[in-house]
Amino acid sequence: MLMDEYRKGWALRYLREAMDEIKIAKRDSRALDLALDALRKAQKAVYYSLGEPLFIERIVEEALEETLPSKNPILKCLVEIERTIKMLESMPDNQRSSAIIVKESDKIVSVASKIVDLLISED
Repeated sequence: MLMDEYRKGWALRYLREAMDEIKIAKRDSRALDLALDALRKAQKAVYYSLGEPLFIERIVEEALEETLPSKNPILKCLVEIERTIKMLESMPDNQRSSAIIVKESDKIVSVASKIVDLLISED
């Protein structure tokens, strides 16, 4: 997959910011909003590494609305990330859910990092 320097730069920037925000959220339980911001930034990093982010986002939203599961493994992964983000964003704000949000956010940022690294290494 050919990725231009513009998209590559934005993907790496969003990923770097997501990783920094997760580190802060792990250290400070009051920084829960940073964990949620990190999720969206990690997601944007993946979208930039795949193509035009608005186009990818629209495809994911359409797939999310369909009742039939996607047969495309990449789209399936993107839909699961979106579902998880929406679920985490809707969790109540208490100590127990904060720990879950940070833990799951860390996992998603890690997966996003691997996806972006894979796509960048193919250049």
